[in-house]
Amino acid sequence: MIPLPPGSTLGILGGGQLGRMLALAAARLGFDVVILEPEPDCPAARVSAHVITTPYEDREGLTELARRADVVTFEFENVPARALEILAELGVETAPCARALATAQDRVAEKTFLNAAGVPTVAFAEADTPEGARQAAEQIGFPCLMKTRRDGYDGKGQSWVEHLANAEAVFHALGNRPVIVEAPAAFVRELSVIAARGRTGDVAIYPLGENHHEGGVLRRTLAPATVSEAVEEQAERIATRILTGLDYVGVIGIELFELADGQLLVNEIAPRVHNTGHWTQDGCDVDQFEQHVRAIAGWPLGPTHAHAQIEMENLLGDDISDWAKLGAESGTRLHVYGKRKAKAGRKMGHANRRMPD
Repeated sequence: MIPLPPGSTLGILGGGQLGRMLALAAARLGFDVVILEPEPDCPAARVSAHVITTPYEDREGLTELARRADVVTFEFENVPARALEILAELGVETAPCARALATAQDRVAEKTFLNAAGVPTVAFAEADTPEGARQAAEQIGFPCLMKTRRDGYDGKGQSWVEHLANAEAVFHALGNRPVIVEAPAAFVRELSVIAARGRTGDVAIYPLGENHHEGGVLRRTLAPATVSEAVEEQAERIATRILTGLDYVGVIGIELFELADGQLLVNEIAPRVHNTGHWTQDGCDVDQFEQHVRAIAGWPLGPTHAHAQIEMENLLGDDISDWAKLGAESGTRLHVYGKRKAKAGRKMGHANRRMPD
């Protein structure tokens, strides 16, 4: 029954920090949440009504999830596609749809879809063999970036190819797996847009964020970013084309390169709530997590205008030990993910700082 009334149950594949924040947003709107996650004692499990601890493709676990949940979503794009196929066989709906997940899981499929939808990206070529990688690199030119087609994140699964002579060596170093070879983007900064599409096709788009990475990992997002009206409109057109082209339901994160002439290129899409959208928790009336819950439950989408400019800082590894200092800062709100162990580079939480007017 759509829209789902309070008291309904939402299923989430994945129990990390995004699942945790989705579960908290869902609970505030009166929904119960059931998590399916292979790892016991995951962050989302401790704030959810039910937890199913099985591998993602375990049919028995998915059967229980389908029995409990009125709709199922996912918190990260590396959930095996087979899990969604089994849920479909069991008669439960997933949102976003399986096509959106499959498109985002394969970098070649992703860029092919984007270009077909009229969304610009860097030039690219694909390869499955060492010789193919060499030919793809020669086609794109040097330097070029070679990435595994699947499973890479936070700068992993990719390497620069500086010369034709080392293209095959890079292919081997990436595990002899199918790759995409991309031309470099001469961008002046990295931006992102968080957008949502509801079940009736309505679209809601948040202001852009400006992102700063360290070692391939997002470190800070400042939002709303200072951009021209033309750039803002361009980002909105891009987001609308992507959401419509995928017949999408839910929140999506779209990473962008801004070139010197103001043109935007899409770097990649993430069919889920996104790290660069965490600023919305303290900068907007309806944050990205509540927006995702609203969309998949068939509720009206909420407003996306910002009531404050926020600098979101990821707390990596031992950064989380500064929780007391951060908690005492005026204008700062701390969001801790509940992970048991701090490891170097691991996202342990984030701090949202309200910037002066």
